[in-house]
Amino acid sequence: MGITIALPTLHAGQVECYKARKRWNRVRCGRRWGKTKQIVTIGANDATKRKKVAIIAPEHKQLYEIYDELIGILSPIKRRASKTEGTIRTTTGGVVDFWALNDNELACRGREYDRILGDEIAFTKLRQMQGIWRKSIKPTLLTTRGDAWIFSTPNGIDPDNFFFNPDDGEEWNDFHAPTSSNPMVPPEEIERERLTNHPLVFKQEFLAEFVDWSGVQFFDLQSFLVNGAPVPIPDRVDGVFAIIDSATKTGKEHDGTGVVYCSIQRVPQPRLVILDYDLVQIEGALLETWLPTVYQNLEALARETNARAGSMGVMIEDKASGMILLQQAQRRGWGARPIDSALTSVGKDERAISVSGYVYQGLVKFSDRAYNKNVVFKGRSKNHLVDQITSFKIGDKDQKRADDLTDCMTYAISVALGNSRGF
Repeated sequence: MGITIALPTLHAGQVECYKARKRWNRVRCGRRWGKTKQIVTIGANDATKRKKVAIIAPEHKQLYEIYDELIGILSPIKRRASKTEGTIRTTTGGVVDFWALNDNELACRGREYDRILGDEIAFTKLRQMQGIWRKSIKPTLLTTRGDAWIFSTPNGIDPDNFFFNPDDGEEWNDFHAPTSSNPMVPPEEIERERLTNHPLVFKQEFLAEFVDWSGVQFFDLQSFLVNGAPVPIPDRVDGVFAIIDSATKTGKEHDGTGVVYCSIQRVPQPRLVILDYDLVQIEGALLETWLPTVYQNLEALARETNARAGSMGVMIEDKASGMILLQQAQRRGWGARPIDSALTSVGKDERAISVSGYVYQGLVKFSDRAYNKNVVFKGRSKNHLVDQITSFKIGDKDQKRADDLTDCMTYAISVALGNSRGF
């Protein structure tokens, strides 16, 4: 009795994509189009036919979903497999290897493959990705005359981004797959996304178009105001909390430690108000004497806003000197938690894009206190909160630009209004 391998059923848009294939294929997909499902289907089909496949992605976590789906499909013919090692071998002679690109510049080197399948390739952090492709990945296809597919939602216009500019002397087949080409996504859901997202975010994330973010002021000040003015401190909220972003302190020019205080109101509709903020420049050791003042301010804000749940505590980025603050708070029994690693592991641009819809819908506001407050930081007195948030630009290559408070805000929106694990 023969063994049956059940492959996923592709929707019409995926079938069209596969039929239009050439040797070098770039598939720019809108959200929920089904790129991961297509990668799984192609990879599983190859593995049953004695082919050798490499699946590449920026991070290990992006490979795990593909691995789990593939091992479920290929289990009847699995010879051996290891999620830790990133390998699947089938009894038919098929090979599937998994490579995370951001922590391995030698990915695929020394191997031989019939096909390369790349997921979320626009989000590799390696500026030298073109060189890695040319020197390590592409040569694996030489003896087999194999082909390559790179899938991703676009990530701006950047000549250094391999997904935007994969040209290495080859002619790449560009297949455009907006979300609407997946018939399983209801049109009314796409329209809802259009109405609730920043127009450029919708264009990139759902229309799958390359967007030029250069010079674009991403967060519009008016979105945080009501009729051009900040809102009063609320007199009744569900709770208050604080977000701390604390960078590594090096040399004489210490990086900033930012804190943003917020209130959350869930009815009649979710609403986040940025109540207050602070930005300090202090040695790591002195952070321990600064942290108690954050809790004191939170308690005062809980009383002032008549917060039903009171102070819900502090969430801290679990990196650099933020680890010191978490340890101190936990030793003293204070309410402190690390920010979800799902948030801290992605880039600033991705975090900003993910929360931009809430800002665009007017669900995040500045209080008059936060809006009118000036603090001295690195010798400059101004409203650093408003300045950082409104000057933030997607794809900004200025590594010296201060963004501690912008990070605090995007974290706050994610944990209070988004799907991340929060309060």
